[in-house]
Amino acid sequence: MEMESLPNGNSVAAVVAAAAAAAAAAPSSKLNQLAESLKLEHQFLRVPFEHFKKSIRANHRIVEKEMSAVISGVADAANADLSRDEAVNHLNSLVSRLQGLKRKLEEGSRTEHLQAQKCRARLDHLESADADNLSEWNNARLKRILVDYMLRMSYYDTAMKLVESSNLQDLVDIEVFHEAKRVIDALQNKEVAPALAWCVENKSRLKKSKSKFEFQLRLQEFIELVRAENNLRAIAYARKHLAPWGATNMKELQRVMATLAFKSNTECATYKVLFEPKQWDYLVEQFKQEFCRLYGMTLEPLLNIYLQAGLSALKTPYPHSFTNISLLVFTY
Repeated sequence: MEMESLPNGNSVAAVVAAAAAAAAAAPSSKLNQLAESLKLEHQFLRVPFEHFKKSIRANHRIVEKEMSAVISGVADAANADLSRDEAVNHLNSLVSRLQGLKRKLEEGSRTEHLQAQKCRARLDHLESADADNLSEWNNARLKRILVDYMLRMSYYDTAMKLVESSNLQDLVDIEVFHEAKRVIDALQNKEVAPALAWCVENKSRLKKSKSKFEFQLRLQEFIELVRAENNLRAIAYARKHLAPWGATNMKELQRVMATLAFKSNTECATYKVLFEPKQWDYLVEQFKQEFCRLYGMTLEPLLNIYLQAGLSALKTPYPHSFTNISLLVFTY
């Protein structure tokens, strides 16, 4: 199994090794156990922080867009020869636009406040861990790991029940995974619009990471137009949305453009694969990778990583009973 890299430069293998090292160490103090445990909480803090930053950027874009429009409207009114009634109507429309901006900013401010609270709650949760309540703290972490697994496996209702029964609302990332679920569900229904909207929302960060996800979505839209034998629309679509990618992805672009001649019923393996349903599955997996990278998550569920760490720790000279093995796997 290929081990993906984490945003901080560590691989899943490195995380497993660190956790296993903590678990395999000779019996040590609770404080040492706690210190080793906290080293593995990168994702726990990174995800809400990235979500918080995303909301701030979105609100900033709204302000820039609306204020630019209002200033432009005022300048146009000043330079135009308007009657009294026309000027009043024009100014009223600008005032309405500013009132709409105010409502959006108030809503955005509430969202930012809730996300800041979540970041604070997670810091407090980490700070609350000490030798006296280590067992309770580890129990909460186990539940967080299980919720993470359920959300990744699309068991949303079950995850919500566990969160509500354990009062973990501020310690898990349900909103973030719901954002991913909307895109994944759409791709599984062969719809790219939500995924393209997600790419627009995160354009600067995807560009910085040299992501090709948007390009792959555009290619799939082109393929669907060819499948429907709508060649004129396909050509127009390629000129508008695929041509800008030509400088860096010419070989892939040429291959896809050739489908105009081969059609969807071709037996040529090079082009036949482009029309297969598994291309949509590939887009789902690619989105998951981009999504996890954007939020600083591991692609592998945390439960898998901790289980690998626990099982690796069993390869030590220290004997363990079945009970100790179970505690080892789920604690570390």
